[in-house]
Amino acid sequence: MLLLSEGQMSDYKGAALTLDALPPAKELIADRGYDSDWYRQALHAKGIVACIPGRRNRKAPVAYDTKLYRQRHRIENMFAKLKDWRRVATRYDRCAHTFMSAIVIAATMLFWINES
Repeated sequence: MLLLSEGQMSDYKGAALTLDALPPAKELIADRGYDSDWYRQALHAKGIVACIPGRRNRKAPVAYDTKLYRQRHRIENMFAKLKDWRRVATRYDRCAHTFMSAIVIAATMLFWINES
């Protein structure tokens, strides 16, 4: 599932849009921007274990698997490689579908380069 949202949308609001389209999974790894009680409860209702560290201003700390959370760097590395493509990093394209096309082309090229 891919969701392209406007740049100023918070992760918290974007999470609400993606909740219904989540594929079946055991765990969901996300950063602090996705930390909220309602989101954790919704994931639990779907049978998904949330691996999300609590926000710094949270009054009661939440437990999460720190070893599993370390795997998030793979996703961050993928975004870093996509941002090496100047067209993607600076968002030259105004239309969302054109920008998404540029992301898909960049991701395809990165996959092809890594396979060679």
